[in-house]
Amino acid sequence: MQSITRRWLKGSLLITVLVLLVAEGLFLYNSYQNLYGGVQRAMQSRFSTFVGRLQATGTAGSSLSTSESRSQALRRTVEQFEEKDKFEFMLLDSSGVVLATSSGTRNANLLSVGQDFYEAVTGTTGTGSVIFRTADGERVMAVTSLVPYAAGSITAMRLVTSLTLVDRQWYQTVAFSLGVVLAVLGFTIWSGLFFIRSIVRPLGQVEATANRIAHGDLKTRLPDTRYNDEIGRLCKTINQMAEDLTKTERMKNEFISSVSHELRTPLTSIKGWVETIETIQDPRDENYRKGLSIIRSETDRLYDMVEELLDFSRLQSGIKMNCQVLDLVAEATDAALFVEARIHQEGLELVYEEPPDPFPVWADPARLRQVFVNVLDNAIKYSPPGGAIFLTLTRGPDTVTASVRDQGRGIAPEDLQNVKLKFFKAKNSVRGSGIGLAVVDEIVTALGGTTEIASTLGQGTTVSVTLPLYHAGQEHLHDPI
Repeated sequence: MQSITRRWLKGSLLITVLVLLVAEGLFLYNSYQNLYGGVQRAMQSRFSTFVGRLQATGTAGSSLSTSESRSQALRRTVEQFEEKDKFEFMLLDSSGVVLATSSGTRNANLLSVGQDFYEAVTGTTGTGSVIFRTADGERVMAVTSLVPYAAGSITAMRLVTSLTLVDRQWYQTVAFSLGVVLAVLGFTIWSGLFFIRSIVRPLGQVEATANRIAHGDLKTRLPDTRYNDEIGRLCKTINQMAEDLTKTERMKNEFISSVSHELRTPLTSIKGWVETIETIQDPRDENYRKGLSIIRSETDRLYDMVEELLDFSRLQSGIKMNCQVLDLVAEATDAALFVEARIHQEGLELVYEEPPDPFPVWADPARLRQVFVNVLDNAIKYSPPGGAIFLTLTRGPDTVTASVRDQGRGIAPEDLQNVKLKFFKAKNSVRGSGIGLAVVDEIVTALGGTTEIASTLGQGTTVSVTLPLYHAGQEHLHDPI
């Protein structure tokens, strides 16, 4: 059984059953009181009528004659009782012995053990009632009321009536109410299970699909749901997750292929020149010196690529920061001097005007330098010979921004939103691993800043790095988590 179904059975359904049982109990209790209490009240009403007649009987003369008059009046009432088809009317003496009955007989079936008479005598209300079963098996109700006035040997009046019709109505009420309760309970169970199945089945599909995705089947998808609710949104999220994983897997494969190609090129060049140098006997040979220069440059290229791969590894486990107060102007200037030789070698021009005032930031010097070098390296790679690279530093009320703009080929609009993703390489990209901007974005985000990229095809790209301006005592606000 599904856990959701089990929780529903233990929770909502159990509460519903308890509510139905309480409601059924209250309904049956009230129905019982109304039915059998109504019979008892009807008999007590007749006693009130009889007592009212006694008030006007035998009021003249001595008390003895008045008592006898009332006794005779009660006996006439018994003889002339008009509801003999409904009740048996009896007169009792002080011992509970029947003195007279409306039927004129002493029917033993209508005689109780005297509990009603005992309650009337010992109680405070002067009345008593009892329900008992006669020797014939018929259920009857007997109600006894003491005569409030002296009436000779008569002490109490008793009315006895059959409960056959009342019992039948009671059983019909019980059966009807139980039927209603069972119908409500059945509908509740049916509707609850139907609703739960509408949740459990899609969740089962989600679980199965998620397991297939987790085991590498990135092509599997959940069917479109007609419900625009939490289940529908969950299905769309799972499908989007699969799409993102597929995209990431594709970019990772492209990254591996690109890195393999990038590694193969310098290694091939190094291997070829090593073999060439082995055949050169004179170290003063021009090819000897040229080969060593190429091996050195290709080795540096391999070193840079390995550093990028190490940076990627650090991204997976989190970049560790050793922050301190730095001058963003000084850091940007050092990075510009570091790549200046390469800029001139590529036939480019660096346009940079150093601000006169320092821009204090809270950052890791090695990581901040890496940000500038990576951004400038991208600008150099994508700038045509004779172009210019613009490095601009600006200061706002609470932030400082370093922007690097090139005049290169630019980035296609459909690729612009993905250039900060790991492994991603745009269609018009050149050599490289494709994780440089991802590293930049991770570092800047860890420092509490943002990285923005704007580009136009054929005109160039601008990368803007914005960091919080340092204020004394705010070191903890920019510590990476």
